[in-house]
Amino acid sequence: MNLAPIFRIVLLSVLTHTAYKGSKVLMSLTALDMGANEFVVGLLFSTYALFPLLLSVYAGKVSDRAGFRLPMLFGSAGLLGGLLLPFIFPSIEMLYVSAGLIGCCYIFYTVAVQHLIGTLGEGLDRTKNYSWFSLGIGMTALLGPTSAGFLIDAVGHRATFAVMAAMPVVPILLLGLWTGWLPKTAQAHVSKAEKAQHRIGDLVRNRPLRRALITAGIIETGLELYNLLLPIYGHRIGLSASEIGLILGAFGLALLVVRAVMPHLVKRSSEERVLAASLMLATGVCLVFPFVTSFAALLAISFVLGMGLGCGSPLSMLLAYNRAPAGRSGEAMGLRQMVNKGTEVLVPFVFGTLSAALGMVPVFWLDGALLATAASLMHRDAADARKPQIR
Repeated sequence: MNLAPIFRIVLLSVLTHTAYKGSKVLMSLTALDMGANEFVVGLLFSTYALFPLLLSVYAGKVSDRAGFRLPMLFGSAGLLGGLLLPFIFPSIEMLYVSAGLIGCCYIFYTVAVQHLIGTLGEGLDRTKNYSWFSLGIGMTALLGPTSAGFLIDAVGHRATFAVMAAMPVVPILLLGLWTGWLPKTAQAHVSKAEKAQHRIGDLVRNRPLRRALITAGIIETGLELYNLLLPIYGHRIGLSASEIGLILGAFGLALLVVRAVMPHLVKRSSEERVLAASLMLATGVCLVFPFVTSFAALLAISFVLGMGLGCGSPLSMLLAYNRAPAGRSGEAMGLRQMVNKGTEVLVPFVFGTLSAALGMVPVFWLDGALLATAASLMHRDAADARKPQIR
């Protein structure tokens, strides 16, 4: 298998997603520094996902019909613009504008690149491709928060936006000037008449796909809650921006570790069994997380939580792609993102309010209950079939 195309795609995604991940931590800590409370930070996180919630399925249709390069270029350019705005006009209001712009544009990059990865192989090769891609994304979960934290302490919040904005420039140049940077892939041919008959309800009624989408949404809930609550929790117990960034980085390091061994685990078992086991581990961590207060212990428990949630995104991507009807893979990936973004809109708003009113313990325990539900869904899927259907 030629891995060069995978590495080129991963390179682009590491640059863009490091800036994207870093921007979330940067905006949270910037808002807190400006005097915002947990509710305002939760609403800011929700703004990231508002436009993707509306545009995800459309972005999938665009990648089905127009290919991958232009949506990825559009997303990278929007990310650049969104990061520059708070640098030029520093205010809480501009943070909301920036979050909305980044979310609106970057969803086209996200759906297109996830769709592109799925077209590069079949069967176990496809699992390996998603594993390589998820390793790169896992690296950004380490690089984005830690770099944002250290940069804030070193040069301040405003200048950090300018540094983060430099990261999407390379992908913009490569995608804009080098049309052969992305590999040519064969996509299923679907006639215009067939496309006209496509309805989103057809995908929702696909039971195996629907269960994969529900699981993806719950996994996203766990990831978003961690990214939302950890900066708030760390700020509340007096940790510095660098320490918060390092704790988030420990979570990112765990993503790299578990995604490196994920293909071997899947080969020995199945996607569903691996996903169910990892979600049960994350459930256990959520039960004890709000009782941990020391920096060293938070590093350790964040790493374990990352081990539990690390397989979630790549395996839910793989299951959504494998279970999509022919010619509608991009639309299925877009629908997965719509579920995820719906989660991202509701979770920060609802759970940010709950954490402000009730504290961290009920929020983490509710998250654990949701993760246990997703683990149960995947366990049932594993009982139905040893291996998912491969198109």
